[in-house]
Amino acid sequence: MSTGTDGSTEIWATIKDAPVPVKALLVGVFVNKLGWFLQVFLVLFLTTSKGFTDVQAGTALGIYGAGSVLGLIIGGSLSDKVGPRAAVMISMFGMAAFVLAIAYVPSYPAVVVVVALAGAVGQFYRPASAALLTELTPKNRQVMIFAVYRLAMNLGTTAAPLIGAALVAVSWNLLFIGEALAALAYAVVAIVALPKRRPSETAEVQDTVAGETPAANGGGYLAVLRDYKYVLFLLCMFINAAIYMQYLAVLPLHMKADGLSTWWFSAVVALNGFIVITCELLVTKVVQNWPARTVAMIGFVLLGGGLAFYALPGGIAIFVIGTLLWTLAEIIGGPTMFAYPGMAAPKPLLGRYVGSAHAMFGLGSALGPFLGVWAWNSVGTQVWVWCGLAGAVGIALAYFGMSRAAASDEEPAVDITPAAEPLPSESS
Repeated sequence: MSTGTDGSTEIWATIKDAPVPVKALLVGVFVNKLGWFLQVFLVLFLTTSKGFTDVQAGTALGIYGAGSVLGLIIGGSLSDKVGPRAAVMISMFGMAAFVLAIAYVPSYPAVVVVVALAGAVGQFYRPASAALLTELTPKNRQVMIFAVYRLAMNLGTTAAPLIGAALVAVSWNLLFIGEALAALAYAVVAIVALPKRRPSETAEVQDTVAGETPAANGGGYLAVLRDYKYVLFLLCMFINAAIYMQYLAVLPLHMKADGLSTWWFSAVVALNGFIVITCELLVTKVVQNWPARTVAMIGFVLLGGGLAFYALPGGIAIFVIGTLLWTLAEIIGGPTMFAYPGMAAPKPLLGRYVGSAHAMFGLGSALGPFLGVWAWNSVGTQVWVWCGLAGAVGIALAYFGMSRAAASDEEPAVDITPAAEPLPSESS
């Protein structure tokens, strides 16, 4: 089997040669996602257990989503300031406390506040985890390691509703205790296995931005916004998420209007999940060394084209073919799109670059369903044509906003472990 020094980007070689902190992140996020119950069961909990109205429950879920977007932005800054390890610990300990509080706070205003805090604090870890994956992985393996990371998240997220349903059958309180324990498990992983940032590197993050003085860097996120090409990429992330979410917002309405049962919609969604989980690593093995811009553009062609395909007549066959097309977009473009912020970021702003990308994807995921349902009610099946046009805009933004550099450009990973404790891949 290849070692970490031969440059192999095979799936197993990438996993095997990854340093201990990277493996710990993969395990930690999987365990954390196994306990991802709150967003799935919040509406049911608030209506059946707390006795709130449907509108109140839906509002609370929306506030949770808004808090999550804000948390991604804060998490990126926190990662740059205190280091990824500390950011993950703050996120997971805070999430455990706020999730438990939801089960016991007595009034609706208190529930809303705690839900917002849980949504925000619970997302601090994501920019930190992605930043650490970037720092500790050689550039030629970053796309593959993000594909593995996505697989860990998808597996955990797929299993979570089934585990949650079993816990709810016993007690609603057990559901929140389970999510808190999953968060604490990730916190323990961070304490034990994630590296501390050296004081010299903390000072670099605080005092330097790509060779600029603190006065010149504009306070972090302003420096990100001054990178106009990266801003175009951020718009790519927003469009990608906004039109991708239509498979949950508009697709079930369209299939119902065509007289197809809920079973058919469930089958189409299950088809997407099965292909992503079983095929994404294999596809990433092929495309990981392609230029990131090329991969993103291909992804938008397939995403916009697959959704636009739904506008054609033809019954269930059209829905299956369209789903296959945009699923191919997901497994081709997903790992590269989420690895790209680490490729584009100056090291002192890595957390903010990653956090802003995740936040724009989260914002698109939150607004996309509202926009899609409004368009469906206004123009019917033409909404899919609009999705195709939005995909074309994404192609242009990717072309002008992303670097031509290939994902496989060699660049040493940043070592943020104490000098006396080399990573396994460095001592092999």
